Amino acid sequence: MRMGRREFLKSTVAAGSGLYSALAMAAEQHGGGLLAPLPTHHEPRAKNLLFIFLTGGFSHVDTFDYKPALRRYHGKSVPSFGLRPDETRDRPLMASPFTFHPCGESGLMISELFPHLGTMADELCVIRSLHTDIVEHFQAVLAMHTGSATVPMPSLGAWLSYGLGTFNPDLPAYVVLCERLPYAGSQVWDSSFLPPLHQGVRIVPGPVPIPDLRPPAQPATLRELEQVMLRDVNEFHAARRPGDADLRARTATFDVARGMMRAAPEALDIRREAKATLESYGIPEGDTVSFAYQCLIARRLIERGVRVVELIDTGSNNNWDAHGNMEEHRPKALRVDRAIATLLKDLKQRGLLSQTLVAICTEFGRTPWTDDRKSKGRNHYAKAFTALLAGAGVRGGLAFGQTDEFGRTIVADPVHVHDYHATILHLMGIDHIRLIYRYAGRDFRLTDVDGKVVTPILS
Repeated sequence: MRMGRREFLKSTVAAGSGLYSALAMAAEQHGGGLLAPLPTHHEPRAKNLLFIFLTGGFSHVDTFDYKPALRRYHGKSVPSFGLRPDETRDRPLMASPFTFHPCGESGLMISELFPHLGTMADELCVIRSLHTDIVEHFQAVLAMHTGSATVPMPSLGAWLSYGLGTFNPDLPAYVVLCERLPYAGSQVWDSSFLPPLHQGVRIVPGPVPIPDLRPPAQPATLRELEQVMLRDVNEFHAARRPGDADLRARTATFDVARGMMRAAPEALDIRREAKATLESYGIPEGDTVSFAYQCLIARRLIERGVRVVELIDTGSNNNWDAHGNMEEHRPKALRVDRAIATLLKDLKQRGLLSQTLVAICTEFGRTPWTDDRKSKGRNHYAKAFTALLAGAGVRGGLAFGQTDEFGRTIVADPVHVHDYHATILHLMGIDHIRLIYRYAGRDFRLTDVDGKVVTPILS
């Protein structure tokens, strides 16, 4: 039985609180998937994902993986390697220029770079044993977002949109706050071979975050007639091309765009936020660009039912890639520290942290050594680095995994990027092995043929 538009609208109006059951039926019958929340494989611990990506590769040994031995052996030459295998030679160890302090009741050691985040130590799960497969920015950023360092694949957010749907049909399931393009550009939030309607929607912080969001003034009756006519033309066109997924996605984007005209202006307007809230984030009057502003918008989007919100700090230039001097980490940390800590506190105070998984990560770490004795910077490092999780389903105040005394080798509980993704999906109610999409004669998944859930960090 096929449900027509009029019957569908009648059923949703009549059902009232049963709106989403009707949406689910329509989604199932017409391939609309994005419209309604979909059933999970198991009981989810988190309903939403907030993904915070610090571009450029922040140094694990200068932030969350305390290595006092680096100070004791500062300048000592050790066997090392550079970006490529043929660059193996001895290099001098370099002590961190930053002091570390025990934070919270858990006593997590956190660098002076993150004094505000240190106040939330008991909410943080610090994974100190992450590793990835490649040490070039472009590929490593792709891997952290898509699980693939070589061929671009659907992003984590797109997989979650495909697997879970959204809570708010007037807003996209996956929103990316991105002031400047990261390495790999828009591929990091692309849907690739998944239906195109699951790709992330980029919001560019500024006075006009989404172009042409406000419709031109015109009589309501005329606008309604135009919408009815356009809808009928689209339906007739799509009916003659039932197998065209791109066409259905394009039509769906029009529906989302109309919904965004209703919902997005209010969601992106922080003028009604309490003055105390703005002050806690450090947002000055009129600010529509800072990372603090973006963090507040992220909370507002989570409140309004956006399934996945990603914050990308900086772009492919002027980021955490501190080859010349580790002191370059100071302004980068100053930009994000207070904002992220306040966002966690704000989510917790509003009862949202218990249903929101927060992931804070970068593409790789940095070497415990420097390239030569005159340098004060560190090179790329993929064999060991740090990422964080907080919120729904995660044990707070925990340091998981261990590197050796210099932070160069994982000695306990290694966590591959595939494991990190598998754990995120698990907390969202998805079995990463069962979330598959058949394309070009093969079943694909976010974790490829690998990945395991890191169960010791689950609460």
